[in-house]
Amino acid sequence: MEYGHGALIEQVAALGTAAVAFSGGADSTLMLALLRKHLGREQVIAFTAVTPYMMRQEIGDAVALADKLDVRHELVEMTMPEGMDVNPTDRCYRCKRAMYRQLMQSAAEYGFSTLIDGSNRDDADEQRPGLRALRELGIRSPFIELGIDKAAVRQLAREMDLPTWYKPTNACLLTRIGFNVRFTMDQLQRIEEAERFLLDLGYTWVRVRCHGELARIEVAPVQRERLLTDAGRVIEGIQRFGFRYVTMDLAGYQAGSMND
Repeated sequence: MEYGHGALIEQVAALGTAAVAFSGGADSTLMLALLRKHLGREQVIAFTAVTPYMMRQEIGDAVALADKLDVRHELVEMTMPEGMDVNPTDRCYRCKRAMYRQLMQSAAEYGFSTLIDGSNRDDADEQRPGLRALRELGIRSPFIELGIDKAAVRQLAREMDLPTWYKPTNACLLTRIGFNVRFTMDQLQRIEEAERFLLDLGYTWVRVRCHGELARIEVAPVQRERLLTDAGRVIEGIQRFGFRYVTMDLAGYQAGSMND
């Protein structure tokens, strides 16, 4: 395999011991699997931050994956960082800085001095304020260090038969709300329930963007026609969660579409 596969294994093996910031996504799952394979069970531990604005399903997925990989796993409860209740433009920086400081503390309590992050080169190429927080805290991101992008992550994850190799990229629920908009926990719950409803219907890459009483649905472009066919039951289902208006974004799924 290309993309520095050999160098990646060498770097992983050289760590000796490592704690992993584990979200259960494609990147962190591959990182955790590699560490478990090349360092052994007792030399690795996974920590999953549990925030008020993450999807509950993601927590369950992370627990199940860590069990499947036979890795020690701890959930780390977090409170809302200061100022996050208005969804500020620097939310990712605030969140990541608070989150990783807490994860570093938890890792140290378990005797691990190195905390590893699964961010890849594509993340470094994009506007990711959260990465600045990681660099300030000295968190290592081997995929970025070795120039490994998302395509390479998915390729290697598939070769290792990891169930997350094609898992859609996820982000916290605050990305479904505009910047500088005060939100409530009930609102976040409505968004999560609406997305879960669509996922249960078989839609894959899904976002429900919240504009007050209006839900703007984004699905993979290949599923837009199906969404129109399902319009009746989708509208009825989404309105059950408290939205008054339901629309489809004709552009389809777009990561970061609320950033503008």
